[in-house]
Amino acid sequence: MNVSGVWRLVEQARSELDQAALDADEVAQRMVALLGQREPAEIVAFAQPLWDLLARSYRADLWAAAYVINGGASDDGFDYFRGWLIAQGETVFHEALADPDRLAGHPIVVQAAANGEDLWCEDILAVAWNAHLAATGQELPSNAYSIRYPQLDRDWDFDFDDEAEMRRRLPRLTRLYYQPTEA
Repeated sequence: MNVSGVWRLVEQARSELDQAALDADEVAQRMVALLGQREPAEIVAFAQPLWDLLARSYRADLWAAAYVINGGASDDGFDYFRGWLIAQGETVFHEALADPDRLAGHPIVVQAAANGEDLWCEDILAVAWNAHLAATGQELPSNAYSIRYPQLDRDWDFDFDDEAEMRRRLPRLTRLYYQPTEA
């Protein structure tokens, strides 16, 4: 299994769900059901490339975007936000990595901003674990994956509560989420 296999499973899960009611938790549940039909070794092999995607998206600029979108983002909250991002599919994932501010144009982000909803999906992180448990009755082996996060970009090492700095760095997202400033 490789990262392409993860994206194929995400897309298969998304395509099998009602697009009008599609949410990240449903994608995760469908991924568990689909992966759980595979051989145990393939389920175990799914864990590493999934966590590779989570490591690839461990970036300060994306963390800042998650902070704006969810009104804050702890370590766990950022993990869950990246789970949501994976559930959106490969195209949205790569667009967000190229420029996190582009998330302001994503229809789900626009809707979440209007409704005051947070965007996160903890269940994506446990897809391999839950599929393995469902298929075998056993926990995923502890050595199924390892994760090594890269160092965060020091250029983004500032207080994410600094609204002026966030407006400068993420103008589209802050226009969507923050009240206009008085001139």
